[in-house]
Amino acid sequence: MKRITTWFLQGLLLIAPLAITIYVIFIVFNFIDGILRASLINWFGIHLPGLGILIIFAFITLLGTFGKTIIARPLARFIDKLLDRAPLVRVIYSSLRDLFSAFVGKEKKFNKPAMVLINRENELWKMGFITQETLEQIGRHELVAIYFPHSYNFSGELYMVPTSSVHPIDINPAEAMKFIVSGGITQVEL
Repeated sequence: MKRITTWFLQGLLLIAPLAITIYVIFIVFNFIDGILRASLINWFGIHLPGLGILIIFAFITLLGTFGKTIIARPLARFIDKLLDRAPLVRVIYSSLRDLFSAFVGKEKKFNKPAMVLINRENELWKMGFITQETLEQIGRHELVAIYFPHSYNFSGELYMVPTSSVHPIDINPAEAMKFIVSGGITQVEL
């Protein structure tokens, strides 16, 4: 009986990550595709799986293209100023805007992986990303801002540490993020 349990657990270990990945992709696909499903059935009279995703992708791409034009920049600044005046909305909107621009904008912030010596006595190191090279704006020239993502989570911590404790590492930022988020399980590919 013990051997059967071991085989079952090994089989579960092999199939669970794949099954969960497929399930999550299926749920996300259905959700995004379902946003326009009823409208597309009304307009065209048929249901084509994936058509909603294609339309949303095309719309967002066109919006991004329009956002690069001279006409859209003042409109975007106006919307930013308008949303910055609303107390609760300002916090949510500016945080999300900064987070998205940190990952996909022109000014990507998580592109400088670094190792930080957290405890010299025990040689305790932590991997994170340099987000600010200097903290002059708060009067601390000797500090650097390091963001530490949490493992298996979409959150993290910001530490301000002495520059002498930070050692930039020469690896792909995406690989560093994958290594951190996986809890150090994933192999880093150089």
